Amino acid sequence: MINGTQRLSFPPAPPTTTMMASSTIAHSTHHPLPETSTSHPDDPIPTEPITFTISTPSVIQNGRSPPASTGSATSGYASDSDASTPVTESSVEDDATDPEQGDSRDDTPKRRRASTMLVSQNSEDMRRILGAEKVCCGGGCCMLPPSNNQEAPRIENPVQPPNNKAFQGMGLKLGPIGLETDLNSIVDLPEKTVSFPCLGTNTIIPGPTVDTSKHPPRFVTPHPPYEVYSAPLFHARELTRPGAEKRTYHFDIDVTDYPVESGNVDFVVGGAIGVCAPNPPEVVDAIFDLLAVPRFVRDKQVLMTTTNGRWPTIWGDDQPRELVTTRRELLTWCSDIQSYAPTKGLLRLLAEYAEDPHERKILMYLSSAQGQPSFCDLRTGPHITLFQLLSAFRSSRPPLDHLLSVLNTLMPRFYSLSQDPQVSCLRDEKNCRRLIEVAVTVHETDDFANGTRTGVGSGFLERMAQRLIAAEKAGVDPRSLDLRIPMFRGLMANPLAREFVSDGPMLLIGAGVGVAPFRGFVHRRLRSANCANKVWVLQGVRDSLLDELYSGDWGVHEDKVKKIVQSRKGEKRYVQEEVRAQADLVWFIINALDGRVFVCGSTKGMGEGVEKALVDVAMGKGNLNEDEARAFWKGKKEAGQYIAETW
Repeated sequence: MINGTQRLSFPPAPPTTTMMASSTIAHSTHHPLPETSTSHPDDPIPTEPITFTISTPSVIQNGRSPPASTGSATSGYASDSDASTPVTESSVEDDATDPEQGDSRDDTPKRRRASTMLVSQNSEDMRRILGAEKVCCGGGCCMLPPSNNQEAPRIENPVQPPNNKAFQGMGLKLGPIGLETDLNSIVDLPEKTVSFPCLGTNTIIPGPTVDTSKHPPRFVTPHPPYEVYSAPLFHARELTRPGAEKRTYHFDIDVTDYPVESGNVDFVVGGAIGVCAPNPPEVVDAIFDLLAVPRFVRDKQVLMTTTNGRWPTIWGDDQPRELVTTRRELLTWCSDIQSYAPTKGLLRLLAEYAEDPHERKILMYLSSAQGQPSFCDLRTGPHITLFQLLSAFRSSRPPLDHLLSVLNTLMPRFYSLSQDPQVSCLRDEKNCRRLIEVAVTVHETDDFANGTRTGVGSGFLERMAQRLIAAEKAGVDPRSLDLRIPMFRGLMANPLAREFVSDGPMLLIGAGVGVAPFRGFVHRRLRSANCANKVWVLQGVRDSLLDELYSGDWGVHEDKVKKIVQSRKGEKRYVQEEVRAQADLVWFIINALDGRVFVCGSTKGMGEGVEKALVDVAMGKGNLNEDEARAFWKGKKEAGQYIAETW
């Protein structure tokens, strides 16, 4: 016993095995499977797991599991079910100790391993990777050749960078440049496709049909021919606890009155809804201020025309348009002002209207061949928003219609359902309200003005949740706030929903909020008694005390179907390591009739790591080489048995 936790002993690995594993890891991406009671390399026969060695879980320290008996280190499944999720032993390599230094695992904190490989940090690295003849812009929007002038230019009037916090936060490294420097290969000024002609005296101005402070204009149609539905927010709560690295919220959205659509399409397990989130109102007003748009015209109805494209409808027909709207509606609901890195077209537009010669020269430089390395750094460095660009180059005030012609369309955000929508109904007095549930993790990034800022969709939903939670704490009925979520029935035929089946064994692998849709899978499976022993969940978290989502809310068989894998506490394992440790289970499920392996989470780190781990399982259990193992999983993906939904 060490610090109240049972310390398990494992047989040491043979020296030759350790040397071979170290050599393999150093020269290949393949990781040999650990040999434990739940992982038997070189055994290709898929066998249904019955008994597994179970180590003392780390959550014993927080009181979530009963204290383990010191008299026995192993046990089987629970007596009433033979299919609980096995808790694996630590790998031999993880527990290897130095005989001279003792047990380093107890005295020295284990260094956190990187889950991804850093390929490049700046434009010089990208040029080295792509070769001397290519220059990467960082965003794929252009591949301009570098300037042929290799001589160091003589600078008589060097440019003076703007002296403000926004410019300094961009981290730009400008080359030798002066006001007299000749620039070549400057991108063309973007075409103006949006305009605000004067309203004629005979123009009929329709009255407002929706409250655009809560709902997008009617011409925003991400789900044609149907309109966006204004769904009441019934309830919200925070799933993570104070101290968690990321905040995650649970939302109950009322869809009782959602309009009927053709084809009898309904919300399904594993489906995703679309949310049309607005840009933050304070940021919209700040951009108006920087563009010198008078306050009295921001909400005034205007006639807007476009020459081509789908904007601002999202998924309308590609055609010219003529709409009556307001400038605030367009900047709030239709144009993305923070999710995309700056393009050369946007920088060229700002240069065209910059009054300060030094600011204009810098912007033109970033739009030229000479400024290609700096532009690449701008694309791949700190995330730059439109507000930061306008704050950095204060003398540039492009017309709003020309600016809207360059900005990307504000797209809806999609969130997977975290429950079985067929059984979700909450009785409110005499009425039964139909609710759908989603879990949303707040995305945060650095911001020059406030330290951090949130993503468009997650930030909007967090603001809604905080208002509702604050009202409940104050004793105010949240329904009196009339909080609304602009949403639509989005992806009900996505891979998660399409490949979910009511029978057959399933392994659900998720990390962070990626595990949310699997809660609905388990709820649906637990409704059928004969399927309760055919689903296993591997849930990756950093610390189960802080960020384990939906703890205790998976059903009566949660302790039999779910395994928590902590990367910062306990054994400090990533979920992909647990996949290797559960090689027997993975191999059994993927070779079983109607067996399915689902993976959901972030592509970088978790998604890539799990894919490599699955390849390692096929190599170890099936005696395949790497190409054959990848082909094996490709075939399973085409057959609908391996489903990866990553972002």
